[in-house]
Amino acid sequence: MTVRVFSNVFFVPFTGRPDASSVCDGDGAGGLMATLPRPAHSAGAKVPAGLIPAEPSAFWDLSVGRTHIEIDHKALNAPCVGGTVPGPVLRWRQGDTVEVNVTNTLRHEDTSIHWHGIRLPSDMDGVPGLSFTGIKPGETFTYRFRLHQSGTYWYHSHSGMQEAQGLYGAVVIDPLHPDPHVCERDYVILLSEWTDVSPMDMISNLKMQDDYYVFRQRTAASFLKDARAAGGAGAALRDRLRWSRMRMAATDISDVTGIIYTYLLNGHAPDGNWNGLFRPGERVRLRFINGSSMTFFDIRIPGLEMLVVQADGNDVEPVPVDEFRIGVAETYDVIVQPKEDRAYTIFAQSEDRTGFARGTLAPRAGMAGPVPPMDPRPVRTMVDMGMGTMQPGESMQDMPMPGSSGTPAGGQSDHAMQGMDMAGMNMAGMEGHGMGSMPHRMPPLEVDDPGPPPINVENQNVAVMPVDRLGSPGDGWSRMAAVC
Repeated sequence: MTVRVFSNVFFVPFTGRPDASSVCDGDGAGGLMATLPRPAHSAGAKVPAGLIPAEPSAFWDLSVGRTHIEIDHKALNAPCVGGTVPGPVLRWRQGDTVEVNVTNTLRHEDTSIHWHGIRLPSDMDGVPGLSFTGIKPGETFTYRFRLHQSGTYWYHSHSGMQEAQGLYGAVVIDPLHPDPHVCERDYVILLSEWTDVSPMDMISNLKMQDDYYVFRQRTAASFLKDARAAGGAGAALRDRLRWSRMRMAATDISDVTGIIYTYLLNGHAPDGNWNGLFRPGERVRLRFINGSSMTFFDIRIPGLEMLVVQADGNDVEPVPVDEFRIGVAETYDVIVQPKEDRAYTIFAQSEDRTGFARGTLAPRAGMAGPVPPMDPRPVRTMVDMGMGTMQPGESMQDMPMPGSSGTPAGGQSDHAMQGMDMAGMNMAGMEGHGMGSMPHRMPPLEVDDPGPPPINVENQNVAVMPVDRLGSPGDGWSRMAAVC
């Protein structure tokens, strides 16, 4: 990874942020500072990406500007905080009233900072046009709010397309009471995307063609493989025709893919090999944040079980997993305990399998663990679209009913009614009900299922063909995540 920086913009908390030598001792994360591959940063940035400041501070002074950054041969004059991508990790304490001065040094554009997931007054939320007017060039805006929660969160711009180009960073809030999951090591793992393509160009291309960046389409070359999987050429052809009638691609998993994206872990491309140090036997807390614009990641650390202890800043009953999926803007805290004196790879592959981000947990700086191959690319099915086996253009009248041996609902209704012997039936009491009332000797039908939920603000859609997917391993997963 080549990184070039031409900026002296940096961040300084008002009080008490320790210098590099006091963050950790030389054998711990502090020793990492001299040897860790560094992301794009300015001369003023002192804490490498992924490290959390040693002490929380309630007062911060942040500066937003543009910095020339090149990652994976993709150069961009990126809007960012403190001249780094990602921006500095902010450490706060629950119960404190924090004060963050944000100065806009951009020449011709407004900026803003939105505190994602933080409960605060609307005028401090940082969304221009909704909660405030934004921060004009050359101006400083002071965010001031009391912290009512703890956990892992993040911040990002809500102006223009600045977030998609690098204006984001992590927030760690210490709990008011002792943390039940104290670990010897504590790192932020911020996943994101990097490209030198303008976000507005991407939107324009997607409006023109929804699968513009999906280069891994099904072709004639893949038809034989699809036919074998479908049980025959006819079934495979019918499936492709269904997708064609919907004008959709079964391989359109992500709108924008690794064709133009480089996936980053703490600002490092895959070959940048971000390192987090540990001693064998230590418990290591990894605070995963998905700061990407549109990419879902499937995360695993081969050889290590992860214990999920927090989701979106909320403590949860610990759940051991081998792999988990993280959506856009989500955060998950996991604890691992590497016991061997070797390197372990943090592997985060995109949901569509067009790329991955990776870093390394290692007992010594500069080590690299083996990088596993990506799983097979996912291909959507009609079940994924909530349509079961229904074909486009079909209605419920055309669908087979249970126990009808494939007879469509409409056909079964007509023939069944014609063949019924009505002579011995007591028709009394059926007035006004059509055929709705059954003979009194029949017990009332008991239904435990209350039916579909009502359509309201919180629930605006009900699947036409609801299917229980709780046992599904998910799109693109070659195995089930081991969730106990």
